[in-house]
Amino acid sequence: MTAHVPTSTGRRAVRLGTRASALARAQSGLVADALSGSTGGPVELVEITTAGDRSTRAVAELGGTGVFVSALRDALLAGDIDLAVHSYKDLPTAPAPGLVLAAVPAREDPRDVLVARDGARLDDLPAGARIGTGAPRRMAQLRAYRRDLDVVPVRGNVDTRVGKVADGTLDAVVLARAGLARLGRMDAVTEVLDPDRLLPAPAQGALAIECRADDTALRSALAALEHPEARATVTAERALLAALEAGCSAPVGALATLDAAEAADPVRPRTALVLRGIVAAIDGSAVVRLSTTGTITDAEEVGRRLAADLLAAGVSNLLGSSR
Repeated sequence: MTAHVPTSTGRRAVRLGTRASALARAQSGLVADALSGSTGGPVELVEITTAGDRSTRAVAELGGTGVFVSALRDALLAGDIDLAVHSYKDLPTAPAPGLVLAAVPAREDPRDVLVARDGARLDDLPAGARIGTGAPRRMAQLRAYRRDLDVVPVRGNVDTRVGKVADGTLDAVVLARAGLARLGRMDAVTEVLDPDRLLPAPAQGALAIECRADDTALRSALAALEHPEARATVTAERALLAALEAGCSAPVGALATLDAAEAADPVRPRTALVLRGIVAAIDGSAVVRLSTTGTITDAEEVGRRLAADLLAAGVSNLLGSSR
């Protein structure tokens, strides 16, 4: 089923599939506004409930990678919606037959943030403080940085997690800065965490817009939303994740940054890409952190190369059952 890209002549609205959470709707609303602005026609949000939304169990217990994605992809392939917006970090690394990643919009700040009682920073938390997160990656890095903290699993939306700090259940939680920014909740943040202490998840802060591969009209319209630099950085990070054969629940962090640099031939300037990666034991007892460089045009190869370096450094035993 091919979507009718809306125009000012009144053709039907494009149906954008989204999870029903406040954050998912906020993210999808940004895409809907951008697409409507570029095409001149309406975009309708269609709420889809995923397996990850129906349970409060840990993502790994629900099947890991894809629990927030499969229902949206099924709706796309069935023709019930025309495009879907995902938090890019939730996507499986393998492509989905019949679908295409049509656009990666400009990326939000990918760093993690701390939300703590009494305005505390991470270094201010007393020994034994209870700090909540649902991500094995964060658990591993927090335990490696502060072995004296009590890092506990927590699930739920942003309000639920922040509420556990407000009601005293937890002393602090760690969340993605991008989500709080998109929800207008940056006032809750007590510290933006430097990647040297907590490296983000691969593709954190980025959105992925999928549509059917044969919907050429919509693919053309979505091209206006593409941000090449965002695509390059997440491509490197995700290539690392794929080469490690690790999912979004693995204790793996990665962050690619761009730095304009001249090539050896000054007539053909290139953009340098710096990729940092980390794999840590869940209990924080071991950490392997490496980096490599390349260019924006070979982002995928940069990710594969860093993965090879990490594997050569012995991270396979740290990945454990997440592989």
